[in-house]
Amino acid sequence: MHARQIFYAISSALIVTTLLLSLLWPPVLWAFVVIGPLMAIGIHDIVQVRRAILRNFPVIGHGRYLLEMVRPEIQQYFVESNIDGRPFERARRSVVYQRAKSERDTTPFGTQLDVYQIGYEWMNHSLAPAKAPETPPRIRIGGPDCTQPYDASTLNISAMSFGSLSRNAVMALNKGAKKGGFFHNTGEGSVSPYHLEHGGDLCWQIGTGYFGCRAADGGFDAALFKEVTSAPSIKMIEIKLSQGAKPGHGGILPAAKITPEIARIRGVPMGFDVISPPSHRAFSTPIGLCEFIGELRELSGGKPVGFKLCLGKRREFIAICKAILQTGIKPDFIQVDGGEGGTGAAPLEFTDRLGAPLAESLVFVHNALIGFNLRDDIKIIASGKVATGFDMAKRIAIGADLCVAARSFMFSVGCIQALRCNANDCPTGVATQEPELVRGLDVEDKGQRAYSYQHHTVHSFMELIAASGLTHPDDLRPWHIHRRINQFDVKHYGEIYEYLQAGDLLADELPKTFHRAVRAAQADNWTAAKWR
Repeated sequence: MHARQIFYAISSALIVTTLLLSLLWPPVLWAFVVIGPLMAIGIHDIVQVRRAILRNFPVIGHGRYLLEMVRPEIQQYFVESNIDGRPFERARRSVVYQRAKSERDTTPFGTQLDVYQIGYEWMNHSLAPAKAPETPPRIRIGGPDCTQPYDASTLNISAMSFGSLSRNAVMALNKGAKKGGFFHNTGEGSVSPYHLEHGGDLCWQIGTGYFGCRAADGGFDAALFKEVTSAPSIKMIEIKLSQGAKPGHGGILPAAKITPEIARIRGVPMGFDVISPPSHRAFSTPIGLCEFIGELRELSGGKPVGFKLCLGKRREFIAICKAILQTGIKPDFIQVDGGEGGTGAAPLEFTDRLGAPLAESLVFVHNALIGFNLRDDIKIIASGKVATGFDMAKRIAIGADLCVAARSFMFSVGCIQALRCNANDCPTGVATQEPELVRGLDVEDKGQRAYSYQHHTVHSFMELIAASGLTHPDDLRPWHIHRRINQFDVKHYGEIYEYLQAGDLLADELPKTFHRAVRAAQADNWTAAKWR
């Protein structure tokens, strides 16, 4: 029996017992001075829709919100007493909650961060600020071979599968995407009915398990893919090569979270952990990846097709660039996922110590595409701890075209970081398949919050760049973001990282920092070539 059901059972037993005793012994009636209000509070909690914690845990759930009332004071204590970066994460989470609820997100008493701390970053404003556009710009995704290009928002929902998330969480996110006109990545768990319920734009992620287009032998089923991708709401297709939270490791869905419905959607058996293979069966070389991209683009009727990866060995990405040049088949987009990206379940070592961070990855991927004259036709999507307008500005300034976020949107629909994602007992109903807990997440209310968070964050992003004298995200450059290197020195990102010029990697004399990777990369093999 679930803890929530036990709570209901005990509460009901106490109420019935008190009623019976009051009939036999009138003095017991005084108990209703306490029990009566508690009953009223409990009924209210179950009926209301704005707070999943109270719907799932009536009365006792108020303890969390009593603490939330003094959140600024608690947050300030942590800011003053810790230096591990976590207080800043708490502050960002608070901003997400406030924007999702359309609450005031301004800060009293000015900057609460140590501006002289190593690693502090900022943008310089202009004395001639621009006017932020009333309608945020869209970023067109689709190269010369794409016949159905898609105009994306600058902030969208990153990959989170049905199975990892509950059906109500998926529907709430998609409802928000529909209202706000931003896309919703399905994650590798396939396109579920809940992704299609509200008609929000979708980016269908194809992982190594090929869920949703999975043949009987576990490989890729082209006919099934063509059938599913014909849905009008599927705007883009993303091939998942790796993810930041566990690169080199397949996706993990614990057996406890697999229901008959999920097993049917994914085409997997019940009772076992679903662990996707670490690599694809549909291709085994960089050229094979390009050919698979071309195949999916043709099968989908010309929709944008790209891939997602966490940067690992640099020569392997260079090998992909060489394969693009050799085959002439370009991805329409590349999603770069930083090693700091999150997940519901991953080995600790993979989460903390494998995969390049997002900043270094973005700069490298951007440089590689510039160096091979491929950048103009390929959009770069940034993923990894994106929560605020400044997070967006930084990623776009150093190499991205647009951003996606996962945990921020989870916060917007009610996640409180209970860290029970892999145990199937998420108290807010976001990352669980337990019906009693899923019920607590109201789709209408949380869908509005997902929309509000994205809307306010993009608005803040556009105001931020307008204050810098810029009119469009494309105007952002590395020198717009400054970082404190030590107590006395500050550098902008154009000074911290090397940036290549168009065609630099096609020249006879290669940049020193790329020389080894370019010489070793092979278009027809992931392994390094022997060279002198």
